[in-house]
Parts: sequence; structure tokens; C-alpha cells
Amino acid sequence: MAKPFRGVVNLDIRDSVPDWGPYEQPKAPSGVPNVLYIVLDDVGFGALGCYGGPIETPNIDRIAANGLRYGQWHTTALCSPTRSCLLTGRNHTTNGMACISEAAVGFPGANGHIPPECATLAEILVDHGFSTAMVGKWHLCAEDEMNMASSKRHWPTGRGFDRFYGFLGAETNQWFPNLVHDNHTVEQPATPEQGYHFSVDITDKAIEYIDDVKAIAPDRPVFLYYAPGCAHAPHHVPQEWADRYRGRFDAGYEAIRERTLARQKELGLVPENTELPPLNPIGTPEARTGPDGQPFPPLDYTRPWDTLSADEQRLFARMAEVYAGFLSHCDDQIGRLLDYLEEIDQLDNTLIMLVADNGASGEGGPNGSVNENNIANGVPDDLAENLAKLDELGGTRTYNHYPNGWAMAFNTPFKMWKRYSFNGGTCDPCILSWPANIAARGETRDQYHHAIDLVPTVLDCLGLELPDAIKGYTQHPLQGVSMRYSFDAKTIPTAKHTQFYSMLGTRGIWHDGWKAVTTHPAISGWSHFPDDTWELYHTDVDRAELHDLSAEEPGRLAELVGLWFHEAGANRAFPLDDRSAVEILTTPRPQLAAPRNRYVYRGGGAEVPESVAVNIRNRSYSIGALVDLPGQGAAGVLLSHGSRFGGHALYVKDNRLHYVYNFLGSEEQRISATEDLPTGEKVVLAASFDKDGEDPPGTAHGVLRLYYGDRQVGEGRIRTQPGKFGIAGEGLTVGRSAGETVTDDYPGAAPWAFTGGTLNRVAIDVSGEPYVDLEREAVAMLSRE
Repeated sequence: MAKPFRGVVNLDIRDSVPDWGPYEQPKAPSGVPNVLYIVLDDVGFGALGCYGGPIETPNIDRIAANGLRYGQWHTTALCSPTRSCLLTGRNHTTNGMACISEAAVGFPGANGHIPPECATLAEILVDHGFSTAMVGKWHLCAEDEMNMASSKRHWPTGRGFDRFYGFLGAETNQWFPNLVHDNHTVEQPATPEQGYHFSVDITDKAIEYIDDVKAIAPDRPVFLYYAPGCAHAPHHVPQEWADRYRGRFDAGYEAIRERTLARQKELGLVPENTELPPLNPIGTPEARTGPDGQPFPPLDYTRPWDTLSADEQRLFARMAEVYAGFLSHCDDQIGRLLDYLEEIDQLDNTLIMLVADNGASGEGGPNGSVNENNIANGVPDDLAENLAKLDELGGTRTYNHYPNGWAMAFNTPFKMWKRYSFNGGTCDPCILSWPANIAARGETRDQYHHAIDLVPTVLDCLGLELPDAIKGYTQHPLQGVSMRYSFDAKTIPTAKHTQFYSMLGTRGIWHDGWKAVTTHPAISGWSHFPDDTWELYHTDVDRAELHDLSAEEPGRLAELVGLWFHEAGANRAFPLDDRSAVEILTTPRPQLAAPRNRYVYRGGGAEVPESVAVNIRNRSYSIGALVDLPGQGAAGVLLSHGSRFGGHALYVKDNRLHYVYNFLGSEEQRISATEDLPTGEKVVLAASFDKDGEDPPGTAHGVLRLYYGDRQVGEGRIRTQPGKFGIAGEGLTVGRSAGETVTDDYPGAAPWAFTGGTLNRVAIDVSGEPYVDLEREAVAMLSRE
């Protein structure tokens, strides 16, 4: 609440007494520490060097050497849900984040909007004299709000952050990111050829933001939320970083699991009796089906290393090398940030919380992928295609993800991976450091904790309490507990008693050292939740959830299952959703404008995100560009939507019109005009796709024709993707191509702007009308605009 004015107001200022109290900026008490969240993505318990993993992370190890590593710290098993917990101190479904924000459905626990009653840590701290900044991955606003026409209420600057530089969605190309600066989209400052990489860029911005504050007010504390895209797919990294790991993963993922577990025991991170679960702990496509005969999810089967061919082993090992290089490269950027804080004498008085948002990712399936978007389109990867791109892994021409055997290795000693309520999805690295106030150095802690416990810990360390109301909204109580008690001694009992889990149909509940968890496969479409098999584990001694005690202790199991239903109800976790990725991602969701038959775009505007751009999936469509061509020599992009990993474009090259549809990066389907461009005003250059079938369902087949006005000048058969051009959406631009290109065939250089004529506007028709009628109507419509 604002302070009341306590001055005196009279007719004459000379007889009045001012009071600046209500108008002053809030100021933190002297000596209050900075707060630094470092949130890694898809980094499992057994990846980092200081967690016994095979990946060199000297700077993360440096944080651990100055603080504490937690062996039983947990997440929700998925990105957006965990990030909502990290920032609010409430459970993910209480935050409306049952799944990633792009997968929101219209229910209280899964709507993709953190309610104002669950304020973020930034909203709390900014009112206590902190400067707040966020760089990197946000992933906490619904897809319909990730565009320039939307409200910015759930963007970082709407949820307490003074500054923001990063991307809004689930993932982005690390070479060509979808960048937002504060409240507007921007182009990246350099190209990969000039040394650009997203991790370097956001580190530059993080240092800049802190420096901007400390240059003016050296004692003003900063809350920095540093969230690199690493190590989420695509695993993009300069080749020299991947090459550092040449040969280190040749022994295979089973061997790496064994080595990692041995080191974890030496470090005291897991009990000495910990064993490794089998490689396929909940089933295989051959051995298990759903209640109605539904198939076991094919992506959730791991191929044993000794069953792979030599070429497959070579490919899989290189995929692990690239991932490791990606994480080491990110660690190097974290080192730059630490060095800067040390240089300005702020490192000792900075409370650092380094965590991962879920376990390592199994989305690469049994064979890995050179284009992770395949999964969202329901298209299996082709092993021969992947092998052909082995030497390009990590570079600009792949959108790569390793096979899920490495997820098991990087989650050692746990079973399964991201998306699952087993520890492989939920038990993750957590490192806390505050040299000025944590005496322990390089120690481990066994107390059981969760992502919802970080906000209470920060407030406890700062001597603050959650206000009753923030921005006029009465606050939902914090659901986490402070971890500060654990700073002083390893033997202090866990202060937490219960934590529930629910993710994509999987379920779990932990209570006082015991955990009940279902074997229901994630995104399987099996349904029949009342028929789920529940397993029981004593996780105080069985961290790997290997010894199921449900038969020995049916009473305890029944009690925990009942407790899960209580917690799920209290946290708005219903309904459960285990539908396929394609079904979830293509669920109809609110839009600012209703879908229409025709869309009109002008050149020069911001990139239009895929979620609000014209949708051409599985339908006929026509694209008409209205141009003035005074003479020969026009060239450049008329319309581009997507990238080389899935997208389409209409462009002019060599004085002719060209159209390309890049099917998931595996097939570049190009149709070129057979005649040179006409000249004159209000010339319509067009492409029209007439769907005449689909195989498999959702993949449209048909004929693409090119036109100058009403005259056909080219023709060819193409197929179109059933799903999005990108998991997190790929943008549409007119008159240029932003970021990664759909094809290398564009003339000139980035951004391949249209020149040699005037591009008035582009119209896209998805009404299904015959092209000739469309062409006439498009000319009339465009002339009216």
C-alpha cells in the first residue's frame, strides 16, 4: 500500500509542509544482497561436473565450491510449470501452469496465465528497493499473448521486471533467436558468421543491466533472473566446444551411467546403496500397451547401446558431444557473469540460486533428431537423414536433439526423464551460494525440497514477508517452505512434509520420505486414469525408485494415493491431460482476432508469430503479392514464414517468381516460374496450393501453381506439414526474411529485402475458393486497403 501523505497543504506554499514519503522510490536497507537466479533448461541430475556428471562445468563447480549442492531438490518435470514455481512459491497448477504455456487449455489449473494473486518474486522485490532484470527464456505467458498486438501484462515487464531481453516461448534457435527487448521485438545484433550466439548475447545484456544500476546507485540491490536457452533443444554451439568432447561418449550411455553413479556416491550426493534402474523401466512398445490396446509411446523406448550399428553409435555419441559442448559453452558465459560480479565487489554479497527446470529431455526419442520439430508434427525421424547431417550437428543447419538414452545418462541415477513424475523428470540440480552469509563451502544437503521453496528462501534471507496484497490483489499464501534452515547443518531434518506431482498424465506424491508414483506414460493418450498402476518407494534410501514396496505396504500406498487426490484437488490439478503432443499443441485457443478467410500483411512490420499468423496447415491456400514493377531487376523476399526446419516462402530471383515449401527441413520443394516478371503497377504475383488429398492424415498433398496476374507460369506437386513450423512457433515476415531462412536460394544477403520495385502488401487466402476467383477478389481487396 502507498504511504499516506503526512504533510500540510494550505493556500500558500509558504504555509505548507511537504512530505516526500509517498513519492520516493522504495529503498532497500544497506547491505541487502543481490539475488541471482540461474535457471538451466533440460539439465538432469547427472550432467554437471559437480553432480558427478561427465560434462565439464568449472564455473558452475565454482558456485558449488562456495556453497551447497542439494541431492533431493525437485521440479514439476516441465519448463513453464517449474518456472512459475521458481518465481511465485506456489504449485504449478495453482499458477495455472499444468503444462507449458503453449499447451494451455481452458481450465483453472491449466490456462497458461499466472494469476495476479500469485505475485512473482520480482513483483515483491521491486517494491522493496530492488532493480529487477530478466534475460533469456521467459515461457510464462500464454501463446495468444506472445505478439505485438497483445496485452503485455504477463510479459516479464508486466510481472515485476524492469528490463527484459530474451524470448517468450518454449525454445528458440540459438543462432537465430526470436528476440524481445523489453516490450518490443528486435533483430539480433550480429550473425553467426560474426560470432553471434544467444548465450553470449544475453550475458552481455545481463552485465549491461547490472552495470546500468550500479553506475548510478552502487548500493542498490539487483534481482537478476538469468535463464539461458541451454541446454534445451536445439543443441546449438560453436563446433570447437563440441569437439572438446571427441570420443568421450563412445562407450555409450549405459557405461556413462555407471561412471556417473560411482562419482555421485563419492561426492555424497546419493546413498551408497543406490542402484541403476533398467534402461526401459516402464515398458517397451513390444511389451506394453494401453488399456484399450493403445501403443506404448514410441519415443519413450530406449535402444540398448550394444544393439546399435557402428554408424548409429557414431551418430549418437556425436549428439552427446554436441550437448556437452553446449552446456560447457553456457558454463563459460556463467563464468563471465561471475567474473563481472567479482570485479565490482558484488559476488560475495550475491545470493545465487542455480537450478535446472526439469530433468534431461527424452524428446529426441530412441534415435535422436536433426530437427526436433518432427515430434510436434507427428513425423518420425529418418535415421539415414540424421547420419547424413552428423558433421553439421550443433550448427546452423540442424535443430538437433540427442536420443533418449543420453537423457537416462544425464539423469543418473534416476529412471525416465522430463515429463515424468519419476525422479528422472523431477529431481534436479540445485546449488545455493551466498559467501557473505553461508559458512559452508562445497558441502551437500539431503533435505527434500522443491522449486516452490526458492521464493520463501529468498524472502527469509532478506528478512521479508509476502505482503497481504500486491497491485491490489490479495495474495494466495506461499506453498513452499524456506530452505535457509539447511544452510547450517546437513543433519537438520527436512522441514517439508508433502509435495504433489502431476504432469501430462503422470502423477506422484511425496510425503515424509515415501513416494507413490504412477507408471502411466506421458502424452500416451491412454486415459483410464482410475486404472493406473501406482508404485511405492522409500526415497530416503531408494533415490532411484527401484524397489517397489506397494505389495509390502498396501496401506501406506492407499494413504499416499488418497493424499495425492487431496493435494491435486486443493491445487486445481484436474482435469488430467495425457493427449499426444500434436493433439495438445493444436488445441484451439483464444485469439485476439477470430480466424478469417483472408489475411493482409504489409512490409516493414514486426515479425508475426505463428500462433497469430495465417494458418495454412492441411488446407488449400493462395498467396497474392501486389507489387509495382517499373522495370527489370526486382529481387528479394515477398513473404517468408518459418525457417529451413519447416516453412514456406514466396520470393523473386533472376527476374522470376519462386515458391518453396520446406517440409520439416528434409525436403525443399521448390516451384519456379517459366517466364520473366511482367512490369507495371499493381501486378499480382501469386502462388496457389490446391489440396487434393492427405497421407498420412494431416499431411496435405496437392498442386502448387504460380501466377502472374491470372496467367499460370509454373506448377508442381508438394506436401505440407500437419503441425507448426516450429514447436514454439516460427514467425511470418513480409518484404524480408528475419532470422533463419526457409531456403538458401534467396538472392542477395540478409535480410533479403525486396528491391527493384514496391511491395504494397501481401494477401493470403485460406477460404478454399478457386484461384481465379481469389485473384480477382484479391486485386479488389488490396486496392481497397
